[in-house]
Amino acid sequence: MSKSNRREFIKKSTAATLGISALGAMGFSPKSYARILGANDRLNVAIAGLGRRLGAFYEPIGLKTSNVNLLYLCDAMQSQMPRAAKNFEKWIDYQPKQEQNILKVLDDKEVDVLINATPDHWHAPGTWLALERGKHVYVEKPCSHNPREGELLIALQKKYNKVVQMGNQQRSAPESREIISAIHQGAIGKVYMAKAFYSNNRGAVPIPKVQAAPQGLDWELFQGPAPRKPYMHDTWDYNWHWYGWDYGTAETGNNATHELDVARWALQVDYPSEVMVVSGKMHYPEDGWTMYDTMDATFKFANGGIIQWEGKSRNNYKTYGSDRGTIIYGTEGSVYVDRGGYKQFDRTGKEVKSNLASNNEGGTVLGGGGDMSTTHVVNFFNAVRGKEKQNSNIEEGAVSTLLCHLANISSRTGETLICDPKNGHITNSSKAMALWTREYEKGWEPPKI
Repeated sequence: MSKSNRREFIKKSTAATLGISALGAMGFSPKSYARILGANDRLNVAIAGLGRRLGAFYEPIGLKTSNVNLLYLCDAMQSQMPRAAKNFEKWIDYQPKQEQNILKVLDDKEVDVLINATPDHWHAPGTWLALERGKHVYVEKPCSHNPREGELLIALQKKYNKVVQMGNQQRSAPESREIISAIHQGAIGKVYMAKAFYSNNRGAVPIPKVQAAPQGLDWELFQGPAPRKPYMHDTWDYNWHWYGWDYGTAETGNNATHELDVARWALQVDYPSEVMVVSGKMHYPEDGWTMYDTMDATFKFANGGIIQWEGKSRNNYKTYGSDRGTIIYGTEGSVYVDRGGYKQFDRTGKEVKSNLASNNEGGTVLGGGGDMSTTHVVNFFNAVRGKEKQNSNIEEGAVSTLLCHLANISSRTGETLICDPKNGHITNSSKAMALWTREYEKGWEPPKI
């Protein structure tokens, strides 16, 4: 049933109930009738990718005030779907459809919204396939696998005029919004630098070896836009992050996206003019991890602003007293902000203000969810309905993600990058600029804009 037909149906149903005191006269149980009420404003939602981020969507979908219908659960691994359905039983009193193939889900005209929580290499392609079919999209970070995909998402959102929002949930945290607004109003003078950081104690990972794909995994579908290769042991379940560049974007794409987004938000900067990186694999030299596990990156901007990133995937020393966060420096003071709130200091280092949250948002623990994610997803739902302004549109998400891609490109080439501050394009290295996009499997090429 189309949205217009659903609206017509609810009008007729509502009119028919006038003067009827018993729902039984309409043949509806109280539960069924509750589903009908407000159906003209209800969003049919599909979730693609039922891994560790699934927990971020239980509450926002389960809230009655969200007024959404979870129509599909979708994952390339068959076993993920019944597990997700079981977990959702605590939040919803109906069974969503289970469909392994995301393309079939997107072809269903009843779907209004795609929540795209697939692996990184599927984020942008899944999003543009949804946009082409008239869906709104909430896409997990990083919103793209390479810089060109970020440019495409910005252009395609404008072309199709749909709401697209990345999972940079700190943009919806009340405490972060409060202090960033104060910074923009001069609370610590002129801001000139931000230090973003992340520390974790990830262990050794197996050395991947060619083997048959696990039972229930559609390996062809998992690969999607990536060039075809044999399945390697232990790839599909999270370790795709560290096994080469076909599917993941390393720790910087995986986690720096959040803190670099906050840093860029505070400094009110967009594209850098220079990117310098020192990185390497410092731990477990004989294991299967093929990426760097340690990175220091510096981004310079045309207005003189600087953002620094310190990422330690396998050394959990909390250099700044926390496992992740952002420090913003101004001429008259500083601010420390993370998922737990903020502290503001004057130029002498004395704390002058704080607002610490009581939320339960995850930090570096695998998985996700919490108050911050719930607020961000609900903001997206209401933006789709035109009832709220997005706390962060896809352009903000794509530009922040670009910083991660530029750091990765600098790390991969060993070069300091000089960039056009108007669009971030690399101007000093054809070798580096060749990594602006990727090789796509035939038939999966990006749309032309």
